[in-house]
Amino acid sequence: MTGLLAAAAVLTAPRWLPARVVALRRRVFEGVNGDHAITFPNAEFGPDRFLEVYGHPAANGRSRGAGLSDLFWYWLSPGPEVHQEHLEEGPRYDDAARTTRALLAGPADALSAAAARCAGRVLDERAGGRATLVRLRDLMAPVWAEYFYELVFGEPCPRAARDLIVGHADDVASALKCTGLRHPARRARLTRYLARRVAAGDVRRPLPASLSPAERVHYLQGTLFTTGVVQMSEAMAHLLLVLAQHPEVAARLAADPDDDRYFAHVLDETFRLYPLFGIAHRVTTGDIALDERTTLPAGSVLCFSYPDYHASGHDRPEVFDPDRWDRVPARAAHHIPFGVAANRPCPAWRLSPLALRAATGEVLRRVTLHSTAGHTRSLPNRGPCLLVRVGEPLPPRRLAVLGALLRLRDRWEDVWRSVVQLVLGTVMVLHARRLRLAERYFDTRDDRGCPVPHRPPHTQETPE
Repeated sequence: MTGLLAAAAVLTAPRWLPARVVALRRRVFEGVNGDHAITFPNAEFGPDRFLEVYGHPAANGRSRGAGLSDLFWYWLSPGPEVHQEHLEEGPRYDDAARTTRALLAGPADALSAAAARCAGRVLDERAGGRATLVRLRDLMAPVWAEYFYELVFGEPCPRAARDLIVGHADDVASALKCTGLRHPARRARLTRYLARRVAAGDVRRPLPASLSPAERVHYLQGTLFTTGVVQMSEAMAHLLLVLAQHPEVAARLAADPDDDRYFAHVLDETFRLYPLFGIAHRVTTGDIALDERTTLPAGSVLCFSYPDYHASGHDRPEVFDPDRWDRVPARAAHHIPFGVAANRPCPAWRLSPLALRAATGEVLRRVTLHSTAGHTRSLPNRGPCLLVRVGEPLPPRRLAVLGALLRLRDRWEDVWRSVVQLVLGTVMVLHARRLRLAERYFDTRDDRGCPVPHRPPHTQETPE
């Protein structure tokens, strides 16, 4: 009997084990901030108050005083202290934000053409056969590595530079999803490359003058070649995976590539179901009165849940339905794919839709997409998908067999991957807590990021 129960547990593991492990991982990460974090929306203050609190002038602290900051700085090293997302308010942030806007600016036609060009090169290189099995995030990472390289340096991206950027971005993304540990030496190779290019004056826009030479390199690496490449690769993987699993939507886009309105609806629905951020945390720099009985004191850690907010106020929120945006304007819905204007919206809010649309057009012009893999917001499986060359369809029976095998492989990978995520996530939480990167930084720096004369005890260990 024991043997039968054990066999049944093993055979049914894909149905129950991943969900159990996800719940355990959630408990681990909830413990990072202890009892000092407040998540919105919640039972008392629902989605109707979400934007009010998110956009409050006092909800503007980025890293100082949040237990989660040590973990995110750990994941985003090197140079998380000058990553635009983690810079505190002040001249250094203003300088970095101006530089980012300048690097991401340009005529819409030129930004779109560059995305199409980069996507076409990578697709011709990696998906040239009749049928190719890929991981969409891995397929798209070289596209956006080349794209952001062109935006930064104003020239085509050499293969060696692309490999450095992709290796770094993949290392960050894998650590964030707890599917792999960090590899600081791999990240440092890109740092050294960028340092040489910055020293040679190759960047097409001036870098923030308020940052030191080393900080300028870290700003460039973190903002453009970490967040830019990772987030656009994730966005494109989500978009292509929904097209693979909703062929009628893909067919409509392919049949009318100039239909900007329908593509916007597809993109809005993709970001609604699969927001790129799970939780955004902020630290209050002043008191926030919620009502006559409740005030959030300065120093409170606020966690804003994008998935919970995006799921509220919609009919059948679990269903992918681009046509819902014909009935509800995006601005009137619970929908903030690029954050909120009152609290540092994503600097790529204009560029991203243009570039994603152009790259998607290149994909649909070349291949049809097919996938039976699981699709979750965090996308730890990196989006398994079969690409079939346009005009050379596979026989339906063969396609069905490949789909069944893909689904079976993905479900069993999910069992092993969920255990790996639990173990590695716990290891990294504990390591980040020991290193205390953010806490140490703010113990030894003033509000402008300048060193203070006194260095507290127990900080002799080098963080990296």
